[in-house]
Amino acid sequence: MPLKKKLAPGEFEVIQEGQQDIMVINAIGLSYSPYLEENGLAMASVIDKLLQAPSVVRIMFSSTRNYQYDYDQTLMLKEIANLYNHLMKQRKILQFSVMGDCIRFFPNHLANVRYLVTNLLKTDPIGAYVEVKRMIREENLDLEKETNAKFKTCRTVYLNLLQDIFSALDKTSLIGSLRSHLDGHRIGDRTIYRMVFRPIITPNFLFTRLMADPPLDGREIDAYFIDEETNVMIFDIPEDIKHQYHLVPPEFNLSEDEYELLDLARNVLAEHEPTTEEFTDPEKMRQTFYNIGKDMIAELAQHKGMDLDYKDVEKLARVLVRYTIGFGLVEVLLKDEKIQDITINGPIGATPIFIVHQDHGECVTNIIPSREDGEGWATKLRILSGRPLDEANPVLDTDLLVPGARARVAVISNPLNPLGLGYAIRRHRDKPWTLPLFINNKMMNPLAAGLLSFLIDGARTMLVAGTRSSGKTSLLGGVMVEIMRKYRIITIEDTLELPTKSLRELGYNIQPLKVRAALSVGSSEMSAEEGIRTSLRMGDSSLIVGEVRSKEALALYEAMRVGALANVVAGTIHGGSPYAVFDRVVNDLGVPRTSFKATDIIVVVNPVKSPNGLHKWRRVISITEIRKEWEKDPLREGAFVDLMKYNVETDQLEPTDALINGESEIIKNVAGEVKDWVGDWDAVWNNIQLRAKIKEQLVKTANESNMLNLLEADFVIKSNDEFHNISNQVREKKGYLDNDRIFFDWNEWLKKEVKKESQKR
Repeated sequence: MPLKKKLAPGEFEVIQEGQQDIMVINAIGLSYSPYLEENGLAMASVIDKLLQAPSVVRIMFSSTRNYQYDYDQTLMLKEIANLYNHLMKQRKILQFSVMGDCIRFFPNHLANVRYLVTNLLKTDPIGAYVEVKRMIREENLDLEKETNAKFKTCRTVYLNLLQDIFSALDKTSLIGSLRSHLDGHRIGDRTIYRMVFRPIITPNFLFTRLMADPPLDGREIDAYFIDEETNVMIFDIPEDIKHQYHLVPPEFNLSEDEYELLDLARNVLAEHEPTTEEFTDPEKMRQTFYNIGKDMIAELAQHKGMDLDYKDVEKLARVLVRYTIGFGLVEVLLKDEKIQDITINGPIGATPIFIVHQDHGECVTNIIPSREDGEGWATKLRILSGRPLDEANPVLDTDLLVPGARARVAVISNPLNPLGLGYAIRRHRDKPWTLPLFINNKMMNPLAAGLLSFLIDGARTMLVAGTRSSGKTSLLGGVMVEIMRKYRIITIEDTLELPTKSLRELGYNIQPLKVRAALSVGSSEMSAEEGIRTSLRMGDSSLIVGEVRSKEALALYEAMRVGALANVVAGTIHGGSPYAVFDRVVNDLGVPRTSFKATDIIVVVNPVKSPNGLHKWRRVISITEIRKEWEKDPLREGAFVDLMKYNVETDQLEPTDALINGESEIIKNVAGEVKDWVGDWDAVWNNIQLRAKIKEQLVKTANESNMLNLLEADFVIKSNDEFHNISNQVREKKGYLDNDRIFFDWNEWLKKEVKKESQKR
């Protein structure tokens, strides 16, 4: 939050952020350090200023860095300021009338009170409290010894005055918070103030505040690096059910000279506002600004006589881009692969950012964005998406691509959000999820992966259902990885969450279609319904729909009925059970019952909570086939047949009798199209188990060799291709699918690949 007008050293202005008044003090050129906890002059100056601006709820010293004190710390000082004002103006401490004639007998007493109130109370209120307590103790002793009646009366007046001051100080929150630490405190010792006054320190080119110091009472339970420049610590905070996610990014570890360079470079770059055309290719624009930033920083450093190596120049350029055309510390958070969700609530600036962490669940961060941040992000997202965000369209759904991460962003604004802007950001994995990765994190077991692989090769229609944050889209991405690369894929989404770019880079013939969001009005984009119908005119393709939400359901089922026997048609939908999916599709979205029969498989994924409710894990809950011989209610007429069902006691997805005994109509339909499997359930079951065995062996090998990259999409796709090639070779050689031989040959191939990988290290 830079100063809005030029101020002399020590002068201040009040800036409004949301509904809060912030005091910004120009600390450039001050003769004392801008730390309340270390400098009595700084504290006295702030107390004087608070009397002039009583509405202030936060204090900031602005210099090459900004030193910001939050609401609670400001409130403590406001109480001291109000007490000072009360003693000076209402009790008239500086006037002789307070002690009347007694001043003739005890002139030093009034001088002591004057010093206590006019100096010590503002520069060292804790010292004032300790001192007045000592003065009361001494005066009580003198009063007991006093024999002169007149003097005794005067001492009583003086003692009452001291006790009034002590009582008022004793009621302040500053004293209350430090009462147990006052023993042995010496006047002038500032150590105790560091326990309550801890500024948030930021470079002056940032709006976002970050609590740089770890919590005093926190217990560190985890720590890791996002990259070589960025550190993360997780703290358990007493009396708080949430952990604190403590981020230390590179921009908070720079020297004063580097801060100055960044500020100069930012001012120059700020003169060039990116055009709408430039925003249409954000990666190219970011690279352009990065190159300009590197050259500019190098030139400025040379001009100022600074010795920066190339690595430092690159680091500063990355920070510069992040805070000019980027999304600031949100980008740093998105680089953390363990973060799943980011929440920024309105009014922005009043509360910190919240996250959902893969290992530690819901956490509060040490990052507090500002109103300027929120408004800047909204403007950029409007331009990037081409979608409106205003009173008529208070919701904006879009995707965000930043270095090292993809995300889906939902923005809400007035009048839907009465507190202004609010953000919900869902981080997507940089690389596509795979079924072996899901096995490795226990979301499913090898048999479930083998069954899904079989059904996908069998070109079945499939819906992945679940609640929000259950992993529907991630699993759908894993399904796409199982589709053979020789087939074309068309994806339809309103926000680009599926890993289409990664799959294209991995050799897939894939075409993404972006359609209008369900909640958008007045957009020039094509509706999802029209997008699905258009895809049917684009030739023979697998069709993947990001999420079924509205009228596009009718078109999707049209696609299912047309494409069910040729290619995979799959999508995600909200629903906690197969019947809930039926209810939503038929009763809410208006798809005829007969059309719903085009659904072959429903896979339900949901979070499973620990008994204490503090932890949850994503699990595939069921894999269910939809039989076709029913008329009105598939549940009552037995159309929902579970092939695998989650057992909470074993934490496993277990096969049902219908699967084990070969009673699945859908699997029989798949088998009916393959010569080797027609009428031979054992052959079908063995092929499913073969696929499961291969997935299991891949996970086992990856862990034993410490090569978890074997579970990533590039290698899994390679493995799938090899499985199909080997299966074809064995069948041509032997005349049938010899599962033992297929596994042996595939496993030999895997061993060779692992050896190649190990040699690269």
